[in-house]
Amino acid sequence: MSQNNLLKRVLSLTALLVASIQVQSASIDNQQWAVIDSYCTDCHNLEDFSGGFAFDLLAPDAIHEDAELWEEVVRKLRGGMMPPPGEPRPDKSALDSLVAGLELALDETAAANPNPGAPVLHRMNRAEYANAVRDLLDLSLDTSGLFPADDSSNGFDNVASVLGVSPALMQAWVNTAAKVSRLAIGDLTASAVITNYQPGAVSQSQHIEGLPLGTRGGARVEHIFPLDAEYEIAIRRGGGGIFFFPSVQTEEPIEISLDGERLAVIPVGESTSIRLSIPAGPHVIEAAFIHTQAQLGVDDLYTVQANTSGINALQITGPLNPTGPGDTPSRRKIFVCQPIAVTEQEGCARQILTNLASRAYRGPVGEEALETLMEFYNRGNELRGFETGVQYALARILVDPRFLYRFESEPKNLAPGEIYRLGDIELASRLSYFLWSSIPDDELLSLAEAGQLSEPNVLEQQVQRMLADKKSVALVDNFAAQWLGLRTLDALYPISPDYDNTLREAFKKETALLFESVLREDRSIVDLVDADYTFVNERLAEHYGIPYIRGSRFRRVPTPSDARRGLLGHGSILTLTSAPNRTSPVMRGKWILENILGSPPPAPPPGVETNLEETAGEGEAPTTMRQRLEQHRADPNCSGCHGMIDPIGFALENFDSVGKWRDSIGEQQVDTATILWDGTPISGPGALREAILDKRENFVITATEKLLTYALGRTVEHHDMPSIRQIVRNAEENNYKISDLVKGVVSSMPFQYRVKTGENTLEETLAGSP
Repeated sequence: MSQNNLLKRVLSLTALLVASIQVQSASIDNQQWAVIDSYCTDCHNLEDFSGGFAFDLLAPDAIHEDAELWEEVVRKLRGGMMPPPGEPRPDKSALDSLVAGLELALDETAAANPNPGAPVLHRMNRAEYANAVRDLLDLSLDTSGLFPADDSSNGFDNVASVLGVSPALMQAWVNTAAKVSRLAIGDLTASAVITNYQPGAVSQSQHIEGLPLGTRGGARVEHIFPLDAEYEIAIRRGGGGIFFFPSVQTEEPIEISLDGERLAVIPVGESTSIRLSIPAGPHVIEAAFIHTQAQLGVDDLYTVQANTSGINALQITGPLNPTGPGDTPSRRKIFVCQPIAVTEQEGCARQILTNLASRAYRGPVGEEALETLMEFYNRGNELRGFETGVQYALARILVDPRFLYRFESEPKNLAPGEIYRLGDIELASRLSYFLWSSIPDDELLSLAEAGQLSEPNVLEQQVQRMLADKKSVALVDNFAAQWLGLRTLDALYPISPDYDNTLREAFKKETALLFESVLREDRSIVDLVDADYTFVNERLAEHYGIPYIRGSRFRRVPTPSDARRGLLGHGSILTLTSAPNRTSPVMRGKWILENILGSPPPAPPPGVETNLEETAGEGEAPTTMRQRLEQHRADPNCSGCHGMIDPIGFALENFDSVGKWRDSIGEQQVDTATILWDGTPISGPGALREAILDKRENFVITATEKLLTYALGRTVEHHDMPSIRQIVRNAEENNYKISDLVKGVVSSMPFQYRVKTGENTLEETLAGSP
């Protein structure tokens, strides 16, 4: 060990020793313990053992021995969930003092007993694989039809412990590697294939954002044309209604465009198939009806239905009569050299493969690994020449464990269970998969290989650079979409005349654009709850009652009312927390407790009836949902949890099951007046939002906990909570700007350190690979 490293180790051990001395005296004072004794021990004792927890077994001067239990106490106290509704409560100052004392003791305990955790061996999920291929080869890839769906844990599909490997996935890796390598290189032996695209279940009667102005309906797809060749583009059109009525007197010509340039206009009555010469590479194909004034027929209703006729599918067949591989972005990325003579081929191949492998494996490539790739190159070279050799070697890179898995090297001189700091190479991977869901770029790898990335100022600069990069949209698509549940909207089918798939897509985009605006403008994370602006197009504006918005383009507008501010007024959140045919105060309350306040309620006790669809007895008038829930809360087994959950949902009852504003339900006025679990009286969405903002630190802690879970790819444990609190405290000065939270996560102990496990080493894994 060098003298410098030895000094660092001594200083680290000294700091731990000091912390351990401090924690021996860490405790909560008598006054704080008296609060627990007065308000908590009547239920949480050895006799009643409420919630499986008894304070009789704990001591005020030994907080560190039961840190996991005390973290749960802090969570309940912070959220105001304890004491439960209806029970005596201490005043706010006493409660705040108790929480502060517990957190101080827990934080000192963590300093004395650091535990950054150790994620299990982490494979790439589908989104990460697609992004890695994009950044490695400049090749867009839709992996949804190539790989089985990834499992999720704690709301995220990048949690290593649930990312298993099946025979089907392994075969899919091999098949995809072959497909990608052929597409990237340009395989002249490729056969013609038929690719079908469907425009999705959106309205074909209106203009679709991204398609040419003056058109309606249609489809827009990005297709990778593998070679310079001819391709046949066929359009299938038909009625857009459920019964696919034929169009009457409303047929319109179809415009076909390539990369924004009109290629052809297909007149009414002519074949909807054309054959064109198209250069290799990614191109955007657009097909849409040229919008003309509809002519009314004998039956006006039938004519309106016919006007929804649209494009049901776009089919591309090719390559036909190929002339060459073309000059594609992928080929430019791969072929960093071109051999002139046969004698130059091996040297050039080594240069190409070293470049590809170092980026794919996210670090330097050893001679042994390079020789393995050269073996595959030689096989392809002998078969069909230099480019086929590179193609074979590229396919081998894409099935290598070093590409598919995120290995983190462990120091050999440490025993299992010891803590160590990640090397710069591993830190670069963690950082890039956190912010980009992809592999590190050249700048990040260069700093890592030079040992400079871990320097605090350099690391902060890289975080800023990466957040500003367009690839950070992965935080919107993968982090926010999963945290807020936007992906689940695709599986929901509300029974409402106001809802259709076009509205569903607008819901998702509105919420995604709000999060992206917070990210791009580096706003406070609290703006997600309190933003006085939103994003709408004509369809969504009509749903929200916002006038003077025309067209499919989304634009930023002030919220139409105080009730619509932030996420609680978004149709996406209000729909995914509703039943198909009605609102659900329970679902809405539970979602806010889990995702906004970080205080998830426990599951219902076994045997408790949870079906609230039953109405009153025979001969009585049906009760409202609120009355049924109030009756439900009368059961002592249900009152504790529902006393916290239901009032949140009641405050949102002005929004129907698809987020549309209503003042009455049938002939009854909507009643949103209620009392929250902590005794706060509220009425309506605006008052609920203000109550949440009064606990804004709880929301920031919840958001940071979600962010750390996503960044680490593992479940956040009790020993991570002190780091989360430190991140939040540091961000408070700048009003919790999202960049400060991200930087705090990146500089935290759980992100930069790990516990040695002695398992899943790179050498052991590669020993069994081909």
